[in-house]
Amino acid sequence: MWKILSRRALSLLFVLFSVTFLTFFVSYLAPGDPILNMMGGRQDPVRYAFLRHLYGLDQPWLFQYGSYLNNLLHGNLGYSFKYPERPVWALISNGVPVSLQLGLLALVFSLGIGVLAGVLAALWQNTWRDTGIMAVMLALYSVPSFVIIPLAWAIDLALYKAGLPSLPVAGWGKPEQVILPVLVLAAANVGFIARLMRNSMLQVMREDFIRTARAKGLPWRVVIRKHVLSNALLPLLTVLGPATAFLVTGAFVVENLFAIPGIGYLAVQSIGQRDYPVIQATTLLLALAVVVMNLLTDIAYTIADPRVRVE
Repeated sequence: MWKILSRRALSLLFVLFSVTFLTFFVSYLAPGDPILNMMGGRQDPVRYAFLRHLYGLDQPWLFQYGSYLNNLLHGNLGYSFKYPERPVWALISNGVPVSLQLGLLALVFSLGIGVLAGVLAALWQNTWRDTGIMAVMLALYSVPSFVIIPLAWAIDLALYKAGLPSLPVAGWGKPEQVILPVLVLAAANVGFIARLMRNSMLQVMREDFIRTARAKGLPWRVVIRKHVLSNALLPLLTVLGPATAFLVTGAFVVENLFAIPGIGYLAVQSIGQRDYPVIQATTLLLALAVVVMNLLTDIAYTIADPRVRVE
C-alpha cells in the first residue's frame, strides 16, 4: 500500500511543480508592464528601476523562477503588485476559510443528495420515477452555473415580490447567505454523482453474490443495505478528486456572481488588475486543494478496497 501511495504522492508533487511553472511562465509572457501599471503610467525612471529591482523583474526569467520556487519553499508567496507593501498571503488569508467553507458544504450536499437520488433511481429502474430523477440530474449536470444563477435570482426575486420568504443574493457570513451559493455550486456535482451511483448500484445488483444472498432468503431491504450499498459506494471514492475539481472551477463563477470574498473572487479581481503574484498564489492554492483531495481519495480507496493493496 505504501509503495502505491508513495508513487501517487510523487506524481502529485510533479503536478504541483508543473502548475508553478505554467503560472509563472504565463505571467512572465503576459503583455504589458506590471511596474508601469503599478505606477499608474507615471514617468519616473528612478522609481521604475527601483521597483523592477525590488520585485526581481530585472533578472533573467530562469533566475526569477528559481527565486519564486525558493520563496515558495520558505512559505513566502511574494508581494502584491496592486498593493506593494502587502504580502500576498495577507491578501488571500481571509479568502481561504471562505472558499473552504463553500467548497466543503457544496461537497457534502452534493454527496448526500447525489447518492440518495442515485439509489432511488436504481431501485425504481425503468419506471417513470427513474426517468424523472435522471432527467433532472442530467439537466443539473449539463447546465453551467452561470446559467443556473440568473434562474435562481429570478425565482428568488419572484418570491420576494410575492411576499414569500426569500434569500440574499450576495455576501457571505450569515446562514441565509450560504444557501443559494452552495446549491448552485453543488448542482453539477449532484447530477454527476447521482448518475454514477445509479450505474454502480445496477452493476452490483447483477452480481452473483447478490443472487446468492437472495437465494438464501435474505429480505431485499437487508441485501440492499448490507451488500449492494457497501459495494456500490466504492466507485464514489474514485470521483472525490474530480468532484473537487468541479467545485474549484465552479467557485470562480459562484464567488464572483454572489460577491463572496473567497479565493476565486480574489483571483478574478487580480486578473483584471494584472496582479500576477496574487494570481500565481491563488492558482497554486486551488491546485493544491485538488491534489490533496486526490491523494486522500487514493488513501481512502486503498483502505476500503483490499484488491488495490493486493495488486
